[in-house]
Amino acid sequence: MSTTLVALQQPKDISLGEIEAELSKIWLGQSGGKATAIATRAATFSMVIYEPEEFQQLLAGLGFYKGEIDGINGSATRDAIKEAQKAYQLPITGRVDSDTLAKLRSEWTAKSPETRQFPNMDARGFSISEVIADQNPCRVITLCPTFGEDTGVTAQVSAYCPVQKKQSSLICCEYITLRGTKEALERVSDVVTSLMIPDLPKFVWWKATPNPEQELFRNLCENSNCIILDSSYFTDADSEFLKMQELMENQTYIADLNWHRLSAWQELAAATFDPPQRRASLGEIDKITLDYEKGNAAQALMFLGWFASRLDWQPTTYTETGGDYDIVHIKFTSPTDKEILAELAAIPTADYGEIPGDLVGVRLGSNNPNADCCTILCSEDTGCMRLEAGGSAQSCRTEQVSALSDQKAEYLMAQQLQRWGREVLYEESLAITAEILKLR
Repeated sequence: MSTTLVALQQPKDISLGEIEAELSKIWLGQSGGKATAIATRAATFSMVIYEPEEFQQLLAGLGFYKGEIDGINGSATRDAIKEAQKAYQLPITGRVDSDTLAKLRSEWTAKSPETRQFPNMDARGFSISEVIADQNPCRVITLCPTFGEDTGVTAQVSAYCPVQKKQSSLICCEYITLRGTKEALERVSDVVTSLMIPDLPKFVWWKATPNPEQELFRNLCENSNCIILDSSYFTDADSEFLKMQELMENQTYIADLNWHRLSAWQELAAATFDPPQRRASLGEIDKITLDYEKGNAAQALMFLGWFASRLDWQPTTYTETGGDYDIVHIKFTSPTDKEILAELAAIPTADYGEIPGDLVGVRLGSNNPNADCCTILCSEDTGCMRLEAGGSAQSCRTEQVSALSDQKAEYLMAQQLQRWGREVLYEESLAITAEILKLR
């Protein structure tokens, strides 16, 4: 179901010092001396969105992308990525992996200063996600780092109201958009945090990798209730997970949208051990294999961290064997001193899905032939022939994981905004994932 948004105030250019006064005018104009205003500001939460969209700007600057800079990874953006990958003789995936991003950056840097520009409209901060608007945020502050000369920070304010059939009045949200180079936005980090409404929950959607060295990021961590990331877009998930764990240990509440994409796998894995005889064999598991779509190991690492944390396994060794599947072997010990071997394999796929690094399959097994624990979980979309090979699949319980709709970041964000408490299960899983990665 789509939500209709009414513009209470179209985007208006103002100076930084005028933001609060200009927003106050909107609500004064609405009351107009009446006892009950037709439109009122929501009193729910503030949200900061850091929206760098570096790759879209690079593609535009190098002539591959003609659309708006909007942060939407749609078909036009994917086509532009493919065109760039073809031009630079890179594997054509339609995704910005580490090699593609490095090449785009080097080509942009090689351009002369006077040619480092592009005509594409910067639409960040103008488009409001309906699913987020449905959560009735009080104030959304979008930070849009730009390329080019540092000329300070520009500001725009607007107000939009989702129309709800059951309500006679409109509950509206203020939108503030700040644009400037990365360095310029760094200088106004105190202004950004001051714009978050006091005494209301404060969320930060950081659409980049966590960067504790960056003053703006540190400032937002210290002044918000939750930093929300999406590890599906990390080019080096291993090192980013270690940063996230360090932040967590320093009392920064972290949420990862990619974690929620594992829910169907976790629920099905747990359900296969509901029967008493299988539950009794859980302790016999000494082999776990995870296949994931090549390009990002984040989901596989998080699932392994979750499974190990539930069975109290402790990681002991980490070995990269490489090959076509970038095989990684990790050994654990159980509370009964049993050794468990985990294998992570990156599976090349011809048709890349929208989310980088989706799980393809999970296999659980035991060297004990009498243990009733062999399980294969298999993606309905891609299948998992590698896990079913070897002749023993007949004795395994095999389940298909249905492809879930609404796995896009905006939908997961709307769900995350309804979770205002810490997620202990995620934190315990990330802690084990970090222990695994420290063994590299």
